[in-house]
Amino acid sequence: MRYKIIFDKPGRLRVRFGGYAFDRSLEGCIRKLVSSNIYVRSIEVHSANGGLLIIYKKEHRSDVISFVDSLDFRSLIPVKEENVTEEIDRDFKNGLVRLGVNHLIRKLIVPAPIRPFLVMYRAAKYILKGIRCLAEGKLTVEVLDAASITACLAQRNFSTARTIMLLLSVSSLLEEYTHARTKAVLTSSLAVKADKVWLVSENEDILIPVGELDTGDRIRVRTGSVIPVDGEITEGEAYINEASMTGEPLAVMKSVNGTVFAGTVIEEGSVVIKVRAVSSETRIQKIIELIDSSENLKAGIQSRAERLADGIVPFSFLGFGLTLLLTRNITKAVSLLMVDYSCAIKLSTPISVISAIREAADRSITVKGGKYLEAFAAADTIVFDKTGTLTNAEPVLDMVIPFDNHTEEEVLKTAACIEEHFPHSMARAIVKGAEERGVLHAEEHAEVHYIVAHGIATTLYGKRAIIGSRHFVCEDEGVTITDEQQAYINEKAGASSVIYLAVGGRLAGVLCINDPPRKEAAEAVRLMKKCGLENVVMLTGDSCSAAEIIAEQLGITEYHAQVLPEEKHRFIEQLKADGHGVIMVGDGINDAPALAAADVSAAMSDSSDIARETADITLRGTGLTELAVMRRLSEQLMERINSNYRFIVGFNTALLLLGFCGVISPSLSALLHNGSTMAMCMKSMTPLLKSEEHIG
Repeated sequence: MRYKIIFDKPGRLRVRFGGYAFDRSLEGCIRKLVSSNIYVRSIEVHSANGGLLIIYKKEHRSDVISFVDSLDFRSLIPVKEENVTEEIDRDFKNGLVRLGVNHLIRKLIVPAPIRPFLVMYRAAKYILKGIRCLAEGKLTVEVLDAASITACLAQRNFSTARTIMLLLSVSSLLEEYTHARTKAVLTSSLAVKADKVWLVSENEDILIPVGELDTGDRIRVRTGSVIPVDGEITEGEAYINEASMTGEPLAVMKSVNGTVFAGTVIEEGSVVIKVRAVSSETRIQKIIELIDSSENLKAGIQSRAERLADGIVPFSFLGFGLTLLLTRNITKAVSLLMVDYSCAIKLSTPISVISAIREAADRSITVKGGKYLEAFAAADTIVFDKTGTLTNAEPVLDMVIPFDNHTEEEVLKTAACIEEHFPHSMARAIVKGAEERGVLHAEEHAEVHYIVAHGIATTLYGKRAIIGSRHFVCEDEGVTITDEQQAYINEKAGASSVIYLAVGGRLAGVLCINDPPRKEAAEAVRLMKKCGLENVVMLTGDSCSAAEIIAEQLGITEYHAQVLPEEKHRFIEQLKADGHGVIMVGDGINDAPALAAADVSAAMSDSSDIARETADITLRGTGLTELAVMRRLSEQLMERINSNYRFIVGFNTALLLLGFCGVISPSLSALLHNGSTMAMCMKSMTPLLKSEEHIG
């Protein structure tokens, strides 16, 4: 294949096949293929420019050249490379296997005389942890775990102690895995995937590693590229998609002195950017830090089951102490410690939660953990992002307003005919709108000229036809739009974005494009209010007028417009500081900090990868009304847990009193206790909602 040698020194060769020589999905295959040669030390592959950087053993240059000459990308098959999350998944599975194997080895292979010493050695860390909790004035489940293990050791019941420690190890491993995987996915999803940039110099643009950039440098970014830094435009104009920052689907025009952010994308145009912030100082990196901070805070919140079990621990110790004091019988006292209140709670509550999560999954709702069900039930405020959550994040043609004796069909036909040449989102909305209305727009014009970040010009039937922004049509092209015409446009367009069309120097019409609400959005808002969430808030990076119209359509009384990602995060934190339990529903990178900060967060199935990974709950269906089902399910779960709690306390208290008074024997008391625990667990596995139950 044809290529160009860019850099050639002993041991180091950089070649370039050109853009689109191979697809990004082939990078892993090429990397693996080149690395298979024993003389290759390392290889970098970049599909953006078809570049290979090969580090090799110096005496093998001819072998490297021959191998590069023989490369045929057309014959390669994409291979899936292992990423960080797959490595974390593998480590978790290996950890589980190790725990199981070690448990069996200690039980079946280690000589019997040595087993007690191994159990005591492993028990030391749990006992020390319980002692530390006591030293801090806390009487928690950790203390009870330590006491249970100590009691088993005191009775020389090493098998039971070994089983208790196995279960505690599995629980700890699962917690570490959940946090590590979430953090890895968030960081990977948000990171700007740019390794090279074009540095603007006096003579020519130079391609350099992004790590070599300094504040004050100038770089050139072209159509289709991700902006890798925060900075200010010094040359050029471009339509920039800032959905990663604002969540809004429509690209905005930026020109000289305009501010741009890392992670945004240039849809059309080319600009030179003066670097203001690189690497860890960019706004998108600060979003990553906000998410990581909020995730760490979330990991420290105890679940409902843990708090209930902690609250019951003193009763177990009280029973143990009183029995020992009054009966002087250590065996009977230890049996009370082993058969306690928290045993049933610690078994039945997780089963209830797992059953609820499975039931949610059956209704196309994914829940990452029981504590999020609890938070969903306790919340009194729900906050919606607008674009992509309450709306579809897909611009559509709303209406056509004709002028100067033109018809709607003529205006739409001409606009679609011109716009079909360009791929930006608003052009696609116009072309699709024409197709849906059955308006044929066969090409009837000469060459089309695209003016970056302004509009399009062509010749139609001998007259100059232009389409674009008001600035382009009026100020650049000199088309007159009267005050009456503009007032009429403003009245009809409302919150829509407006595209102007002029033919022969006169305004022919305007096209109004908006992002309409989801069909079920208003019903979802009504249902959430019916479920007790009267405080419904909408946040958006869109204009005030657009926010007001959407809020009115959906029955939302509180909304905040032109909100940046960090402002969404601060808004959520302020609600929590004011004592509100907050549900956040969002869909994009810009919502991730707010999703992470909320007490519980939810994302739609068509949300961005980062939103789904950050969110605690994902609605796999297409309807926002599933939020109401989630609310009902979580409330029923909390009622079941509390009902179980009341039964366990009442029933076990009765057993203790009957046993203490001599009405029933300790063995019968233990039998009834274990039997009631099993019955409670079986009850906790039953569905919370009837299969035909709907929220309406």
